[in-house]
Amino acid sequence: MSNIVWKIKSFEELTTSELYEIIKARVDVFVVEQDTPYPDLDGYDQKALHLWAEQEDKTVLAYCRIFDKGIKYTETSIGRVLTTEKARGKNLGKQLIQYAVETIENRFKTSEVRISAQDYLLRFYSGFGFTATEKKYLEDNIPHTEMFRK
Repeated sequence: MSNIVWKIKSFEELTTSELYEIIKARVDVFVVEQDTPYPDLDGYDQKALHLWAEQEDKTVLAYCRIFDKGIKYTETSIGRVLTTEKARGKNLGKQLIQYAVETIENRFKTSEVRISAQDYLLRFYSGFGFTATEKKYLEDNIPHTEMFRK
């Protein structure tokens, strides 16, 4: 995994090819791998910052959406977090969350972030200062817990 490039863009700044690769990665991970048909195109992409790592052929390796306060939650938030199958085990997920938190702190001037985490990733997110709340639920038949970072 050499020559990885990190990008962050608003929806309006995305090229058609970038948007295609982002949606492909989301479908590959959430719909195909996790066998969870869900409405991925939820009307929030236009309100998000899109952060991702890509390789030379423009394939998305890791990705997330970042939201300012008041869009998904009262606080800023991170969502649609993924690392593609071929990129796992290379610490791209850790870099992704670190960059997302830094982006929130620098652009939105806050460290308060709320996320909806798949339960098997609670320990992973706790490494970035997120604490599980009492709000637990099934989202697309996958156990989730709302987490908060101060």
